[in-house]
Amino acid sequence: MAAGRGEFFRSFLAGLEKKPGQPAPGVGQLGRGRGSPGEGQTGGRRRKAALSSVSGNDLSCPEPRTERRKDFLKINNSSSQENFMERLPSEILIKILSFLDASSLFCISHVSKLFHKLANDDVTWYEIYMSEFGRQTWKPKLADDTAPRVDPVEVEDQSRGHWKRLYLRTMVGQQMSRWKRELREISPHTGLPRQTEWVLRNLNVSWELTVCNCRGRENTLEQSRVYFFESSVIVRWSGGRFPKYHHIRYVQLHGVRKYPNVRKPDWRSLILNLDIKRHRGRLIGKDRLIKLMHLVPGFTVGIWRVSQNVAFIMVSLHFHRLVERSLLGSPVSPYSEPVHLPPVDNLDPEFGLHGYTLHFVLHNTSTEIMSGHFCQLSCRRVQIQCGLLEFRVISRTDLSQHRSLSGNITLPWQSETLEGSVENCCIITLTLLDEFHKPFWCVSSPVCTQKTKNAPSGDYSGECFLMQHRSSEGKVQMNLVWLKEQKQFFLVSLTVYVPVYKVNRHFSTEY
Repeated sequence: MAAGRGEFFRSFLAGLEKKPGQPAPGVGQLGRGRGSPGEGQTGGRRRKAALSSVSGNDLSCPEPRTERRKDFLKINNSSSQENFMERLPSEILIKILSFLDASSLFCISHVSKLFHKLANDDVTWYEIYMSEFGRQTWKPKLADDTAPRVDPVEVEDQSRGHWKRLYLRTMVGQQMSRWKRELREISPHTGLPRQTEWVLRNLNVSWELTVCNCRGRENTLEQSRVYFFESSVIVRWSGGRFPKYHHIRYVQLHGVRKYPNVRKPDWRSLILNLDIKRHRGRLIGKDRLIKLMHLVPGFTVGIWRVSQNVAFIMVSLHFHRLVERSLLGSPVSPYSEPVHLPPVDNLDPEFGLHGYTLHFVLHNTSTEIMSGHFCQLSCRRVQIQCGLLEFRVISRTDLSQHRSLSGNITLPWQSETLEGSVENCCIITLTLLDEFHKPFWCVSSPVCTQKTKNAPSGDYSGECFLMQHRSSEGKVQMNLVWLKEQKQFFLVSLTVYVPVYKVNRHFSTEY
């Protein structure tokens, strides 16, 4: 079969390359074969003449199979080089591409170098820009003369890609202005935009998780479930083919905006790239089926205790700049938050040490365990120890500040087929505002309780527990008492520690 196809393509190529007046290959030879005396007498001689005229070789010396294979590849290569689109003038191709929209031009620019060059033509992008934004741009007119209109011929004088970049900036600017208007209203209770959840849902924002094993094989998973709260969101992934926990090399979290009714590719914004080999997890709890590992900053990995395979992965994301981080980053680079330094107050020697506000929430994936709002937190210079500022939110000695927790401290989990609950684990979501009511430190992370040997307060009789969160950005420490008769936890102490360098960097001070 392969030799027959090779002979057919060889004859077809010879027919295409023949000159006018020249007989087709094999026809004259076949005619001579038929007319020669003696050869038309037997069928064997007739078949021999026909085959020799087509192949150009004598049957006594058959062509090797390797030579036929080379000729076949040579014919395919010569025919593939004949690109009929490249024969068309560039003016005609640009005219054809001018009927496409912006998203189609992006797609076709990846076909070849020729289409990449034609799809980035400045005149084409000038027409696209003027058709969508030309009428919306208002310019003041002089009394004696009107503003000159841009001639498409003069577009050649602009820098290469000018109108394409202008179109993208204008498009992104319009989209950003729409959802930024919705984020202007700030909640006085949390210090965060009220409509964060609405904007995320309205823009069809989801989150994807990419897991890479030690062999470099990546597996991208779409979210299985999302839990929204007042100032954070929990995203869970389950049902995928996770590698064993000790085989995971790194995980990447991307925010994805989908365009369901528009022909546009989904935009992926990198939020976090976590190297598991460098940041090993910490065990925070377990039950009969799974054990929970905490990965900084907010990942929770559920591992089957028998097989050591990953059952699910959860991440807790704070609402602070979550829309920007999910939309304005690139697929390989996260969003960089702009730095807005507060005005320097030289008249106040305690500038940067007072007027803080804390919004504090303990919750899990289903319920809110405790919520508190604390104002006018301060720290004097003499309280700065070991490079940390100490904010005493709830004092152990002040009984009026103690808070009861509703329900037990548990963290429900759910895989593809099973579900359960791990005791003494939950999620802490903290928002610390500076004296200008701007977010100063925001964190949402899993925490666990540990039994301590410290004696409880004199007004309580029960077991004491310690719950704390620690990172390079700060530290939170809570002391709880379990009242067995009431079957309830009481929060008797809450202290927030902030590094001095973070305050100096934020307020441009030198404490």
